[in-house]
Amino acid sequence: MEHTRLGVVHTAITRADPKDVAALSAFGVATVHEAMGRVGLMRPYLRPAYTRARLCGTAVTVLLQPGDNWMLHVAAEQIEEGDVVVAACTTESEDGFFGELLATSFRARGGRGLVIDGGVRDVSELEEMDFPVFARAVNAKGTVKATLGSVNVPVVCANALVRPGDVVVADRDGVVVVPRERAAEVAEAAARREAGEESKRERFRAGELGLDLYGMRGPLAELGLRYED
Repeated sequence: MEHTRLGVVHTAITRADPKDVAALSAFGVATVHEAMGRVGLMRPYLRPAYTRARLCGTAVTVLLQPGDNWMLHVAAEQIEEGDVVVAACTTESEDGFFGELLATSFRARGGRGLVIDGGVRDVSELEEMDFPVFARAVNAKGTVKATLGSVNVPVVCANALVRPGDVVVADRDGVVVVPRERAAEVAEAAARREAGEESKRERFRAGELGLDLYGMRGPLAELGLRYED
């Protein structure tokens, strides 16, 4: 099975259409997740390394070994403009796989950020250079370069399947993965959803209650909800 193979780097991957990636970048994670049918969300323990971190791009995937960041250096060569590196690990590890030097390397190749089910360090420097990182932990502990993993194979990162070329969107609400084949469809659905939310927002500003806007009073009464003085 491809996601368990070690020692392989796929150099030719199919990326989502840049126009669809750009369209998705206009929306937050919550909107994209809802528009896609409430699927594709990574576990909420992945958090931004600094508050304003936000990213959207196509995935270059990495399978790491615990305590070993060798494959992140290998992955740097595969980055193209607009890519986001998504790194999973063969088993749980919170070591500091990534820091300011690798971020500098990734950015020079056109990388838009990193999502990693592991630890990162140099957080102050990452914030200063505004290189967005979403990680399992912040950890000063370093790593070695001794064991093969793989690059551009399907990975499971924080319980979400990510294939090379899929679209990854991340902000303070979390991280969501959009299959590359669905990018255009999800972007359109997100736009419709956001337009609908703006209409509801105006009605809430005018003082209307969700009880009435969403037609909740009848179902609540049927379940026996009572108002008592």
